[in-house]
Amino acid sequence: MGRSAIPPRSSERYLDAIADAETFPYWLDDVDEPDSNPTAVHNEDCDLCVVGGGFTGLWTAIIAKQRNANSEVVLIEAHEIGSGASSRNGGFMDYSLTHGIANAQERFPDEVAVLEQLGRDNITEIEKVIRDYKIDCDFERNGAIEVASSWHPENYTDELKQDYLQLRDLGHDVEWLDLEAMRSEVHSPVFTGGLWAKDTSALVDPARLAWGLKRVAETLGVRIYEDTRAVDLNDTKKHIEIKTPLAKIKAKNVALATNTFKPLLRQMNKYIAPVYDYCLVTEPLNSEQLTSIGWKNRQGLADCSNQFHYFRLTADNRILWGGYDAIYYFGGQMDKELESRPETWATLSQQFFTTFPQLEGVKFSHMWGAPIDTCARYSVFWGTQFDNRVAYALGYTGLGVGASRFGGEVMLDLLAGNETRATRTEFVQTKPRAFPPEPFRFIGIQATRWSLDYEDRTGKRNLWLRLLDRLGLGFDS
Repeated sequence: MGRSAIPPRSSERYLDAIADAETFPYWLDDVDEPDSNPTAVHNEDCDLCVVGGGFTGLWTAIIAKQRNANSEVVLIEAHEIGSGASSRNGGFMDYSLTHGIANAQERFPDEVAVLEQLGRDNITEIEKVIRDYKIDCDFERNGAIEVASSWHPENYTDELKQDYLQLRDLGHDVEWLDLEAMRSEVHSPVFTGGLWAKDTSALVDPARLAWGLKRVAETLGVRIYEDTRAVDLNDTKKHIEIKTPLAKIKAKNVALATNTFKPLLRQMNKYIAPVYDYCLVTEPLNSEQLTSIGWKNRQGLADCSNQFHYFRLTADNRILWGGYDAIYYFGGQMDKELESRPETWATLSQQFFTTFPQLEGVKFSHMWGAPIDTCARYSVFWGTQFDNRVAYALGYTGLGVGASRFGGEVMLDLLAGNETRATRTEFVQTKPRAFPPEPFRFIGIQATRWSLDYEDRTGKRNLWLRLLDRLGLGFDS
């Protein structure tokens, strides 16, 4: 939604609501965080070295051991398992591998049905691992609602209805909610309708999921090292060598799962722009406050604008509220200090109370930010190097909680030379357009953000967005 589309509040109580919030992820405020693993200090030999201990790396290691229990798998993580984007997101696990049905239709029209089924199969496999290994991550498969609001242009609602019809035709369990039905699900004076996809997504505690996957990986025999940063990668012809500060790891194959962090393969840089996303979490709501918002079915929600919000209930009945202000810093800068952006938290707080005025007086307990590995097609992509002995998967653009398992699975197939239903798709075989070098990258991203805001306010795509459409970039979410 565009900035000027949201009416300002008459007071500045929204600033008071964030004044005492802790500036670190709510998910990490947990006494059950597992003990750290040792740093790699001795050289290792293995069949597969996984670089990165987030969701993609963990799933890659787990699936490798599921396929071959005798394979030697080593996973190294520069900090702690799950300490990056995997524990700093909203905990939305979406089935879509392509960032939604509209993006799939725009970019891979001949593969929509296949990609939809692959996405369904993927989330089913995730749920199976969570159930079989008893991972305590507050998994709730309640579906998600994409919300139309009174400040959205009318054509946004029309586009949302088209998504509803297409999902229905593809066999999804979906329901169109008119104004009355939408406000019956979740009470807000700004909601005017919504698309409830009942079978496509789930909610999780992402940190607990990462910790649970760490336990599963170790149970299967994966050797995990933390505080072990990969500083170089070399092909010695006999093996791939990963250099760390204190040890060398020699592997037959390497899977790179480094998200937005500096890639070991320079070619990956041009496809990724680290974009910072910010969110807030309220204190737990009391019974009266919960009654005032309804939300008995506990779906995940997002509004249907370009600069959208995502929001959900946590297991202890807080509201997580994030999104809208996606920030790219010149040169792709990444720094711990950039995880704090008070002006964005203030904007989010104001928008929260405009959406839920009945929660006046509620305070936020946590607020934080984290970088997202954004690419020009808004969905994961893959590549290989050194005669298919090194593979990478990245570019999830905010939907990695679910798609990361698929990302790891495809990496393993590419390393093994397996021809599968997935690897035969154009989706897997192609990459997004590369971003231009600086300063054109920064200028282009800023122009795009301004233009998306303009479209949110007017419903019209300006010349810049139409140019991107013609180039196949299609920035529309």
